[in-house]
Amino acid sequence: MPLESAFPVRSFAAWAVEQAGTAAADLSTRLGGQTAAVVDPDLALAWFAGSFTPQGWELPPPWDSLAGDYPCADGWIRLHTNAPHHRQAALAALGLPMEPVPDRGTVAAAVAGWAGEPLERAVLSAGGCAARMRSVQEWSQHPAGAAVAQEPLITWTGLGSAPRLVPQSPPERPLAGVRVLDLTRIIAGPVATRFLAALGADVLRIDPLGWSEPAAEVELTPGKRCAMLDLRSASGARRIRELLAGADLLVSGYRPGALAGLRLDSSHLQQISPGLVEVSLNAYGWSGPWAQRRGFDSLVQMSTGIARAGMEYFGADVPRPLPVQALDHATGYLTAAAALQAWRQRLDGTVVSARLSLARTAAQLQGTAGGGTPLWAPAEPLEQVPEQTFWGPGLRLAPPVRFEGTGPQPHLHWDVPAGPLGSAAPRWEAGRL
Repeated sequence: MPLESAFPVRSFAAWAVEQAGTAAADLSTRLGGQTAAVVDPDLALAWFAGSFTPQGWELPPPWDSLAGDYPCADGWIRLHTNAPHHRQAALAALGLPMEPVPDRGTVAAAVAGWAGEPLERAVLSAGGCAARMRSVQEWSQHPAGAAVAQEPLITWTGLGSAPRLVPQSPPERPLAGVRVLDLTRIIAGPVATRFLAALGADVLRIDPLGWSEPAAEVELTPGKRCAMLDLRSASGARRIRELLAGADLLVSGYRPGALAGLRLDSSHLQQISPGLVEVSLNAYGWSGPWAQRRGFDSLVQMSTGIARAGMEYFGADVPRPLPVQALDHATGYLTAAAALQAWRQRLDGTVVSARLSLARTAAQLQGTAGGGTPLWAPAEPLEQVPEQTFWGPGLRLAPPVRFEGTGPQPHLHWDVPAGPLGSAAPRWEAGRL
């Protein structure tokens, strides 16, 4: 698995995993353990690239046939078309038919007639996802980039106080019995809740009806039960409120205002579930003009100058993004760290919310000291363990963090095997610690 990058991705991956591991160790200590987190940098980066290797079967391709980078009249633009409605939006903006789906050459010819920024706006206006390639300087001078640069890596907001909780979880499973409602999709949020599940949390993921992530489900669903609801229907709205009333912690990946449109903004959430811990993430930050913009890791890399910096670093004639979707994975581990820190405060009667974004994580990476990661591969084969998933057997990398100390120590493992989205009922498991 050789990887090379214009940025120090290996050390950045280890740092992000360490944030989550340290937060887990701190919570375990709060519960009576005495432990410290130890991160394997090679395993950390390998998890960013993908933790699971099927045995005797194959994963679906990770990208739609039309997704990717295209030369436009004044540079490059990336179209994100993995979701059917995002593909339709891109084709509509380009004036191309939905059926039969045009080939990549036809799309490239259509894109070539556009300047990047107008096409970016057209795709977004149609409900799609696109990002023109910008330089680091262009991004820093853009109002969205300037706003993100002023945001902290994690924005904390106090939500008041609540009765102190008597801890019921053992130090070795510091989130056992803690109910986590997961309203996230596409890597960052699911990485966070996967880590929480590995510490014993009862994670219930809710997706829209019909949503699928076939290439990512085996990677991102270990430890979780996955259900589907139409939150805009009367029955779905009623059910999500029932689930929230029984939740301890909410992790959401909605754009600003989206939950408010469902009457699930923070003020309503605290009425539904007093003392609920709220952790949120989005693509382009929470304060700037792009806070509402749809985005994914690959798009944020184009917008913030990472892909352009890689292109210049390697002397390439095409965009060179990071070799792994490091913004997603790093934000996921940072989100898990925030959730663990917030839960530790909740035990002591303080209720807080935390907000993170991929764009702010990008700024963190860009400000990291050190040069790029040269052609890299682990010196020795990385440890893998057999795992049986819904789809078939495979090998999962050993966890990238372990815990050392005296007394009971956390041990990362999942109680629920990886399985498809929508395979569970939208309800909490009976019984709690």
